[in-house]
Amino acid sequence: MKSTTRIGAAAALLAVGVSAQSFRRLGACPTLGCVFPPDQADFLAGQYFDIRLEVHQPTNGSEAIGLPLDEKFTFSITKNGRTAPVTDYFKIQEPKLEKWNFTWYEDLFARDAKNASFVNVAAKAYRRVALYEPGEYTATLNYNNGSKTEASWLVRDLAEERKTKNIILFIGDGMTTNMITAARLIGHKSINGKYQTTMAMDKFPVLGHQMTHSIDSFITDSANSAAALNTGHKSTVNCLNVYADSSKNAFDDPKVETIAEMFHRLTGGHIGIVTTAYIADATPAALVSHTRNRGEYGAIVDTYLNGVQNYTWTNVPIDVLFGGGAEQFYPPSLGGVTYQGKDYYEEFAKKDYQIIHNRTALLSASNEQKALGIFTTSNMAKWLDRNVYRQNLNQSLSPTGDKTAALDQPGLKEMALKAIDILEARSGDKGYALMIEAASIDKMMHVLDYDRALGELLELDDTVKATIAKLNSTDSLKETLVLVTADHGHGFDVMGSVDTHYLAAQNADRKRRDAVGVYERSGLSQYASTGNLTYTDSNFPSTWDPRYTLFQGLMADPDRRENWSVRKSGPRVPASEQVKGDDDFYANPKEPVGITLNGTLPIENDQGVHSLTDVPVFAMGPCQELFGGVYNSIDIFYNMAECFGLGRGSPSANSTKY
Repeated sequence: MKSTTRIGAAAALLAVGVSAQSFRRLGACPTLGCVFPPDQADFLAGQYFDIRLEVHQPTNGSEAIGLPLDEKFTFSITKNGRTAPVTDYFKIQEPKLEKWNFTWYEDLFARDAKNASFVNVAAKAYRRVALYEPGEYTATLNYNNGSKTEASWLVRDLAEERKTKNIILFIGDGMTTNMITAARLIGHKSINGKYQTTMAMDKFPVLGHQMTHSIDSFITDSANSAAALNTGHKSTVNCLNVYADSSKNAFDDPKVETIAEMFHRLTGGHIGIVTTAYIADATPAALVSHTRNRGEYGAIVDTYLNGVQNYTWTNVPIDVLFGGGAEQFYPPSLGGVTYQGKDYYEEFAKKDYQIIHNRTALLSASNEQKALGIFTTSNMAKWLDRNVYRQNLNQSLSPTGDKTAALDQPGLKEMALKAIDILEARSGDKGYALMIEAASIDKMMHVLDYDRALGELLELDDTVKATIAKLNSTDSLKETLVLVTADHGHGFDVMGSVDTHYLAAQNADRKRRDAVGVYERSGLSQYASTGNLTYTDSNFPSTWDPRYTLFQGLMADPDRRENWSVRKSGPRVPASEQVKGDDDFYANPKEPVGITLNGTLPIENDQGVHSLTDVPVFAMGPCQELFGGVYNSIDIFYNMAECFGLGRGSPSANSTKY
């Protein structure tokens, strides 16, 4: 934010600037006057959003200020040289003043010393406003008898013509170009340096790259990265379609309308969500949820059905919800953890959803009726365990809560194709927006289970291939924009190969390292060979357990033991506590014999973490030309909005040319 300060000399001596890194008093608010949305925020014309103003009075620490808490601050909007109070500009009433306090640590030394800084807050929230005229705006908060915080806002000038009937957005959670390269290597055969087949993504006509960083840190999580794709606004880690304020309430933070909400509100378009995660996880939740805490799973499930309580823009009927996370649906009497203790299978059934619990029922489900398909507790079984190491399916629990194994789970492709069937049958001329997430690329990269992560990526690509074929068969590809991207990346690459037989025969780590082959010793991939077939499909490896595997990995890890071989007994657990509950993780002693590697993360981390890397964007269909080049993640939202013709915020602006 741009900030100018004119306060008394005594107070100025106390108002020492703080440049925090590990901790911040409040993200995107470096001054004592906070405006949300903050400086440099972009908007879609007619997009609803909330404004939150906060004035802070630190009572100790380097920011301590001798002025009393300002409860009479003012706020104005300037456009084209004309300034008006916020209430006049939006024709709304002045909200009541809110007051609270919070504490924060200025740095790691303060944390270790348990020396927290205390901050009093005066705040106001202006709910459900919108800007309709494209151009630049200046939002000005005046406080503390002369201090000023200005935020420059931009309403983008987008074309108003609707150019596509449908949008299908594939999210490979955590997927990077390096992972795609590795997946291609193991899934497709090459001869003399030339692939004989390539991936479905490779055939898209347009390729771009998006920058994923969050608003107040350069590493993002799945919540605020997905929120950027869905709202065109950057946010803080763990936030779903809100700007993080300093209040204790996880649901009162200033909200921003999502593209799904706008698409339905303005055009009556239909919405579908498919994921291999639990359905209340961050990426699927980002279509319609609004909370600072992505962990509010029960409330997120309720939002899918009822919208955000007492909030008029957010009640979006969703035609299709497919994924895991049954524990947020079946009642507490069966061990569920649900919103207000309700049975959400019953709640969805009351609103005419067909309830589906397995692959068999999914394939025979009606295309004319809304569908809730929940196929397991927690995350769904991985492709490798559903198709190759099927004995591991007993690690998944039934979605009914009866504690039996979930042995009949669909794959991403089956869920995606059924979702398209339902949406095409129900949406008519209104069109639809469908998000399809391959969630466990990320989840398996976190636990350093690279084989399962690449299997999930190949399943995503297989689903993309099948989706394009289906759209072609119904003659709807020409009116459907298909996007494949990620929300963020992981620091992963392949550096060579590993002779797993030689590694297993050695007794010392330094000798085991001889098993790694780089440059001319890396050889060729044995995954896509023709012998000893485990699973025969041109989109997947013919074997997952060759002698020569990939020397692959990343830098930001816990302690672990590596042998670069597939874990046949189920998803990997790379690190564990020696003393239960002490949050001090070492290499898991139950892991197979391999090279012991020291971690680089803080000792309370038992998994890998996300990375800064730009992630790819593949585009095909109407408006595909908008997605080439290198751009910010928020631009995906604005490009989709332009393709849907949502730029003016009025239904009359949307033609049906597509």
